[in-house]
Amino acid sequence: MTEQATDLTVRKTVTVEAPRERAFTVFTEEYGSWWPPDHHIGESDPEEIVMELHEGGRWFERAPDGTECDWGRVLAYQPPERLLLAWHLGPEFRYDPDPALATEIEVRFVSEGEGRTRVELEHRGLEVHGDRGEKMREAIDSPDGWTQTLDRFARAVA
Repeated sequence: MTEQATDLTVRKTVTVEAPRERAFTVFTEEYGSWWPPDHHIGESDPEEIVMELHEGGRWFERAPDGTECDWGRVLAYQPPERLLLAWHLGPEFRYDPDPALATEIEVRFVSEGEGRTRVELEHRGLEVHGDRGEKMREAIDSPDGWTQTLDRFARAVA
């Protein structure tokens, strides 16, 4: 008998008082302005966080000395509706280039009328990390994980 893998997907939603196009732009083009400054993998605080805005683009941090640390890749870039990222950070929050160990972050931007957008984030595929996937889910689903990150995003949009 084969055991079913536990679904470790993290789902978060935030509604912002901004049109869908503005919410998408702030999420993608102004990423570094709202990302929590202590959420980085390099040795020093990043000077900027970069998301190359095209399918196949890099997603990475750059330190003041020019050192870059990859976080993942842009899998789908569909403004202003959807963004799909490959997250190449494992349970220890270190970069792993193996695409078989990447998880996915899908962000959808749903218009809720003029000037209001619901942003739905789904971080899935944590099961690829086996027993360590649960530890990772606990971290990203904690108040300091995606909850804090999306709160910061909502404040930046406003």
